[in-house]
Amino acid sequence: MIYAQRLLDRLAASGHGTDVVLSAYAKTVIQQELPDGLRLAKGVESHGLKSMNAPFASGSNAADAMVVIPCTMGTMGRIAHGHADNVLLRAADVALKENRKLILVPRETPLNLVHLRNMELLLQAGATILPGNPHFYFNPQTVEEVADTVVARVLDHLGVENEASPRWREEA
Repeated sequence: MIYAQRLLDRLAASGHGTDVVLSAYAKTVIQQELPDGLRLAKGVESHGLKSMNAPFASGSNAADAMVVIPCTMGTMGRIAHGHADNVLLRAADVALKENRKLILVPRETPLNLVHLRNMELLLQAGATILPGNPHFYFNPQTVEEVADTVVARVLDHLGVENEASPRWREEA
């Protein structure tokens, strides 16, 4: 969940409008990984998982992009196979059908053949699979710096200018 928190922090600082949907299990993971809870900046709108009337759940609402961070293999499989029985899955389905940017950030390992086939389907459908694999080019010193190596890549794929993490061959 540190990836989600760091991404939300960076998006808030950049002034981008952001909506948040938490899966049913996300609350449990937040308790485990973010003891102080998930912090939402002022202006970030949170939507219930069953709230199918969220604007981004319709193709007529032109959301710029969607990021599922972190993305479980179960969620990835449901998206890959068009199951859209909650707003998170529906929004991902809309992103794919409208050819909008959908970035999925899995962090599970190892992967089995089902996971890889689901990733293949999603890549063919236009999603970006960006595993939560940090880099260590500049010898990060904190957990936040490690997480920011992944968040910087997500922001790059969103087209959001950032200095979340030093670049390859760039001085820290």
